[in-house]
Amino acid sequence: MAAIKSVTLKINGQIHELDIGSKVGQIDPADTLIHTLRETLGLTGTKASCGNGACGICTVIMDSKAVPSCKILTIECDGKEITTIEGLRNLKTGTLHPLQQAFVDFTAFQCGFCTPGMIMTAKALLDENPHPSEEEIKDALSGNFCRCVSHYQVLKAVLSVAEKGR
Repeated sequence: MAAIKSVTLKINGQIHELDIGSKVGQIDPADTLIHTLRETLGLTGTKASCGNGACGICTVIMDSKAVPSCKILTIECDGKEITTIEGLRNLKTGTLHPLQQAFVDFTAFQCGFCTPGMIMTAKALLDENPHPSEEEIKDALSGNFCRCVSHYQVLKAVLSVAEKGR
């Protein structure tokens, strides 16, 4: 079996061809997706926390599913489409995604560290089910932990977008 020499990722609509190796500018075969996003590509909106997929803070959307980017090796992502929190804003108008705006409108954050993961988890849910029940939202967000904000505001923010069907 031949060794993989590069991976191609589509991140926020942009193609990234990354060489695998130990030289500057290359990714190590042991690099996680969170490491590659933050350290190699400079996409620091996705936050790193527990490192074992338990907190939801590093959640991104990969091929339409919310996934913990700390548990996935970058080399496992070859050919995948990945969306990070940076990919939600409308690049032409600068307008926030409705979920991002709802989090602002409902003050569904305090320090903001966990917010990108919560928004990405909620987006994956709404993409799959545009009108989830309150219980379905709670279930989807149950793996996202926050120490400083009331989850009531987060729930209200997600419900507001679900009610608008976005």
